[in-house]
Amino acid sequence: MTVLAIVGPTAAGKSELAVSLARGLGARGRAAELIAIDAFTVYRGMDIGTATPPAALRAEIPHHLVDVLEPSESLTVARFQRLARRAIAEVLAREAVPVLVGGSGLYWRAVVDPLRFPPTEQRVRERLERRWRSDPSAAHAELARHDPAAAAGIAPENLRRTIRALEVLELTGEPFSAFDDGFDRYTSIYADLEVAYLEPDAEVLRARIHERAVAMVDAGLLDEARALRRGPELSRTARQAIGYAEAFAVLDGELDAAELPASIAHRTWRFAKRQRSWFRADPRCEVTDAEQVVARWTT
Repeated sequence: MTVLAIVGPTAAGKSELAVSLARGLGARGRAAELIAIDAFTVYRGMDIGTATPPAALRAEIPHHLVDVLEPSESLTVARFQRLARRAIAEVLAREAVPVLVGGSGLYWRAVVDPLRFPPTEQRVRERLERRWRSDPSAAHAELARHDPAAAAGIAPENLRRTIRALEVLELTGEPFSAFDDGFDRYTSIYADLEVAYLEPDAEVLRARIHERAVAMVDAGLLDEARALRRGPELSRTARQAIGYAEAFAVLDGELDAAELPASIAHRTWRFAKRQRSWFRADPRCEVTDAEQVVARWTT
């Protein structure tokens, strides 16, 4: 069965297109369910900063991987891969059409391609850090003895990545380099995968990003950030969400509130440029006209 995907940078119009597509398919008797390919919409209580779909829309069209974790929970790529693939399988089992929607290039590839992500274990990592923190060069030499391919791709002074490679080696018995072999291939695990890639003109995209940042602040982003601070400590993953670090800086007196929209827009634009690089490297992602997508996929 077909798996559809709408991908592209932030503010490209992906969500709007996905809703139009789902309604168009529904009008023709084909149920569609949307699956968010995003690292942050999974978190409850982070609705404004992540543009979480409103409850009324989610009641009309099923959405998956939205508001499923507490902000205190960490989310690894491997965990997201399991959650998303399970959701896709469930949608297909209902003979509905899964529509993947998102802008995270890494999460996109983790879901649709046969990539493997090595496990992590905090106690092992901390032990290795204690052993090697005073001598990164020795740690790198140790890695070179056991996994020369991984060592060749890591700077000797980069202790964090060296420790990660040693951690994987200890946990799995496999070299860290063995987990990288799928990134240079773009062969999906889904035999019938159709992709629509949205990428507006750069100036149009920048304007939309600025408008979105202003709208987030006007909608009460600072109040949402205050509420998050009253709860359990945010996970490292949740803290990375664009808008929240900036909002916390305002609350801490480190950033003027009047500068908040511009600060969010600046960081979002930098992120959007990285998103474009991810998707442009994927031969399946050719720039697509939104209206043509709806017409083609609902015919």
